[in-house]
Amino acid sequence: MTTASDRPAVRVHGASDPEPTGAWARVLDALGEARLGHAAEWLTVIRDAYRHDPLYLSTDDGAGGGGLLPAFVVRRPFFGTLVTSMPFLDSGGPCSSSPALAEALVGRLLEEARAAGADVVEVRCARRLPIGALPAEHKVNLSLPLPSDPDGLWRQLDGGVRNQVRKAERSGLAVEFGGGERLDDFYPLFADRMHELGSPVHARRFLDAVFERFGGRARVVLVRKGATPIGGLVALAFKDALVAPWASCLQEHFALCPNMLLYWETMRAACREGFRRFDFGRSSRGSGTWRFKRQWGAREEPLFWYTIPIRPRRSDRAAEPARRAALIAGSWRRLPRALTRRLGPHVRRYLTQ
Repeated sequence: MTTASDRPAVRVHGASDPEPTGAWARVLDALGEARLGHAAEWLTVIRDAYRHDPLYLSTDDGAGGGGLLPAFVVRRPFFGTLVTSMPFLDSGGPCSSSPALAEALVGRLLEEARAAGADVVEVRCARRLPIGALPAEHKVNLSLPLPSDPDGLWRQLDGGVRNQVRKAERSGLAVEFGGGERLDDFYPLFADRMHELGSPVHARRFLDAVFERFGGRARVVLVRKGATPIGGLVALAFKDALVAPWASCLQEHFALCPNMLLYWETMRAACREGFRRFDFGRSSRGSGTWRFKRQWGAREEPLFWYTIPIRPRRSDRAAEPARRAALIAGSWRRLPRALTRRLGPHVRRYLTQ
């Protein structure tokens, strides 16, 4: 990498700065590689919901090119400080018009991480970085190009997928769309399903903040059996894509295929609204969620998750998140649901994946 003196100047938008919506949004609109995690709204959402300090970096080359790198400083009790781009999301990392700008952003991020006393920097990218560290590549994003006509989407689906959608319809399931007012129905489902999976649930205030900041670009989609909600998802519009970061259907109703109807109706609506892509989010390759997404015809998009130790003598901490996640999942399911609903958001705050 080039030395700090040779790099383009990088601006730092920290905890005391206002959300960088103006210039940040203009650069974001111009960069085709931008992902949902680069949206400026996350600065306010994550800062207000979880009190993590934002570390948003921007740069330009003086000739019309620009670059962005959003990140947060996460100070974890007992486990040290972590700088991550981006916490709770599939990707972040540098988004720029040239490799030189990306290199400048990563270099400055590492400098800021050292100044913050961080032990580790996590950078989640959709492309490789020009650094010596090797990324984890077992997770992939899954995305489905959408035709302009929902009937065209239906015709391209596998026959088994169509049969499962029809089964859900014959079972009397129905889907409805709404905004933040539907979180009262979605959140209990989300919390219960996270308990079943052994994962602490996000705080309700986190989802409330998402809807407050993203406004009309955020929606809740629910699937009901009669008047009872049995599944749902949260979807966010970003450029030409509709992204579904969080979804849950109760396991006791899986035989009715509620998740199939839920995703079909969401994608059908996305076609009608003119979205060109449906983003299912990340999965570990070969996992159950990976197979679910692939059956729709979703394509793999590589993800490169870097873990960069800042303090070499404590670099063994880089392996701790995976060990902690396995330990939590094994014990979390055995706790009473009511207890996990109360404790989950406090734990989830520090689980950046």
